[in-house]
Amino acid sequence: MIFAFLKGFGTSAGLIIAIGAQNAFVLSQGVRRNHHLVIPLICSLFDALLITVGIFGVGQAVAAHPALTQGAAIGGAAFLFWYGTSAFRSAMKGGHLDVEKGGNTGLKKAILTTLAVTLLNPHVYLDTLVIMGSISGQIPIKSRPWFGVGAALASFFWFFILSLGGKCLAPLFKKESAWRILDTLVGITMWAIALSLLLKPV
Repeated sequence: MIFAFLKGFGTSAGLIIAIGAQNAFVLSQGVRRNHHLVIPLICSLFDALLITVGIFGVGQAVAAHPALTQGAAIGGAAFLFWYGTSAFRSAMKGGHLDVEKGGNTGLKKAILTTLAVTLLNPHVYLDTLVIMGSISGQIPIKSRPWFGVGAALASFFWFFILSLGGKCLAPLFKKESAWRILDTLVGITMWAIALSLLLKPV
């Protein structure tokens, strides 16, 4: 149960902690205190919804077929190794977020923009439906809900930390060194989870 929870939390955290349009938008609006509770809530709720669909849709389909289970383990591990490698490369190059662009917006526009950066990003479906769903198929069915809870909580924690801690985090996230450390941690996490898929098939 604890293992499933931590695996869900770690996988989800590793997938969503990356420089991108969604994180940049949440952070920038948090810095300005512009609908800084509504925006992360929307991001988190949609992540939780898609993760649930992935686990009890894709995950159940994978778990029901032994060939799919093994294929998903290998495919998921390959993707996570690639993702971890990309994170390490990003760590070597460095990066930053420009949170000064744009200004305060009305609630309607903020909601529509949040939905756009959340639902129009193809990676969100790959991460939540395919990757999280496939990995959950390797976990015993009784522990699968805990995997989902861990994954969803990682999303809630991350988006609200970005938004509520925006004022404090903005200067940090402008530094390349901070992103190098963060990307390195993401890479290590992704490789560790990939290795666990290959060494402990269910």
